[in-house]
Amino acid sequence: MAITLSPAVAELLKRAAGDRDVEAFLADLLAGRLDPPERVELYLRLHEKYLREAEELYRGGDLVQAGEKYWGAVTALLNALAEKRGEPHYSHRDYAVLIDRLYRETKDRELVTAFAMAERLHANFYHNFLSPEGFEVHREAALKLVEKLKKLVET
Repeated sequence: MAITLSPAVAELLKRAAGDRDVEAFLADLLAGRLDPPERVELYLRLHEKYLREAEELYRGGDLVQAGEKYWGAVTALLNALAEKRGEPHYSHRDYAVLIDRLYRETKDRELVTAFAMAERLHANFYHNFLSPEGFEVHREAALKLVEKLKKLVET
């Protein structure tokens, strides 16, 4: 489904979202009106969308945009997991706290290292410092993190 907005409303929406993805911003606004299971489902769908877009951009060679979409897939899963657990998920700090808590519960060190590498993909969106080879290493870690987080959401 496509929704058409007037240019004035679209501009206000972009300004309100700040540096966030507009769809993620709207999802967070919508989440406040949904029941917890619906919020989890919303974030899982958003994760799938971002991952699909990331892979398309990656195949097309747009590594900067792809990296940001991989980060979006990670944060959407963290949002779903935090919703399921009744924990906050509104900032980078909240994500880092959640990852640390998950590490302490699971003793899976890869959660911590893969999260740090996924964050670098996000930073690369703003600063474009990763070589294609470096991007590949970070992408692989982000994809491993996505798989681990999906399993945690499902349990």
